[in-house]
Amino acid sequence: MKSILLKGNIHTDTRGKLLFNNNFDVSAVKRIYFIENRDTKFIRGWQGHKIEQRWFSAVKGSFLIKLIKIDDWEVPSVGLISNEIRIESKILDVLYVPNGYISSIQAIEEGSKLLVMADYLVDEIEDEYRFELNYFN
Repeated sequence: MKSILLKGNIHTDTRGKLLFNNNFDVSAVKRIYFIENRDTKFIRGWQGHKIEQRWFSAVKGSFLIKLIKIDDWEVPSVGLISNEIRIESKILDVLYVPNGYISSIQAIEEGSKLLVMADYLVDEIEDEYRFELNYFN
């Protein structure tokens, strides 16, 4: 399965704005947390999961998220191609990342905040893989 950007929407009337995402089924989510990178130059990555699924939504600012589908979890090919997705807090888009992917996350605007949702609790399984930022070409 590929990553999917679940498009959100916005409704504005005299009362204000309502951001919503009626395409996002949260029933698989077991935990949530926020990521705030120290600045816009810092890139958090590469990290991913063979089993876990993730969902990302920018709640403040915007992020560039790069995803790579891993071919071998012990020694991945260095030439794997990344897919870039930009998500912004202006609308409630949710980026679905299925299992089998690693990600790098970079804030585009200072003070950006990213909501991360996962389908496993902390320590429920051992499924965290990390690779050096310059490992992939």
